[in-house]
Amino acid sequence: MSIIYSFDSRPNADQIIELYDNCGLPRPTNDKERIQKMFDNSNLIVTAWHNDLLVGVSRSITDWVWSCYLADLAIRQEYKKAGIGRHLIKLTKDKVGEQSMVLLLSVPTAMEYYPKVGFVKQESSFILNRADWQ
Repeated sequence: MSIIYSFDSRPNADQIIELYDNCGLPRPTNDKERIQKMFDNSNLIVTAWHNDLLVGVSRSITDWVWSCYLADLAIRQEYKKAGIGRHLIKLTKDKVGEQSMVLLLSVPTAMEYYPKVGFVKQESSFILNRADWQ
């Protein structure tokens, strides 16, 4: 299986929605305009493609010198355990460089995944929640 990774190939909203629904990532996939804005306003996106099929995405917001918020990591269900997520994280980290940390908020189902790929669990975060989108 040949996976192509890209910083330049931006998926459209329909491809993103289909991927997020496939992998069970809780995002507002019933709101195509909002999904499109999420990607339009992100400044570091890495995609993984198998032929023309979007099989993975890493979507981040970064200042390039201090912090990078990894907002979404999504891997198509049938491609999980193939190292795609790990490689998307590596490409993200490589792109922001050594001066920048990569941080994220994990969905409950991925809490055991992130330590396996090098993330350290933190107890020092706070959140102001958004209004319900469901």
